[in-house]
Amino acid sequence: MRKLILILATGCGLGYSPVASGTTGALLGIPLAAAVAALPLGGQIAAVALLIALAVPVCNTAENALGRKDDGRIVADEYCTLPLCLIGLPWPAYPWLLPAAFVMHRVMDIIKPPPARAAQHLQGGLGIVMDDVISSLYALAALHLLHRLAGCVNLPL
Repeated sequence: MRKLILILATGCGLGYSPVASGTTGALLGIPLAAAVAALPLGGQIAAVALLIALAVPVCNTAENALGRKDDGRIVADEYCTLPLCLIGLPWPAYPWLLPAAFVMHRVMDIIKPPPARAAQHLQGGLGIVMDDVISSLYALAALHLLHRLAGCVNLPL
């Protein structure tokens, strides 16, 4: 069971990337986002809530197994929160939203706007995941705004 948890936590090994392991691991969020996008809004919210709820114990167990707080090899927090950045957005119809969400997700996770940075200090898996949840909510808001602005000026996006 521990081995399965480590496989999930490290994104099937993507977390072992020597460069930008969080960004590399977040790539697994793309197929998750595609699956979530096929659901109605309520289903999207429920699916993302389930991903986040599952990421907490996975990250907690992996942190204990790896022996280091918020070990960089743990990327389940990145790939489980990427779909949050796209809730309610029609990205299959507007494909530019997916790469924009990926970039915004990573930028917000790196910047960690308040209270995301403070959430990192929570214990275990909750601290690992909550900063990403908060950062992803910022990305979600920015993407909704960007989508609205793009629609208001009728950009051919």
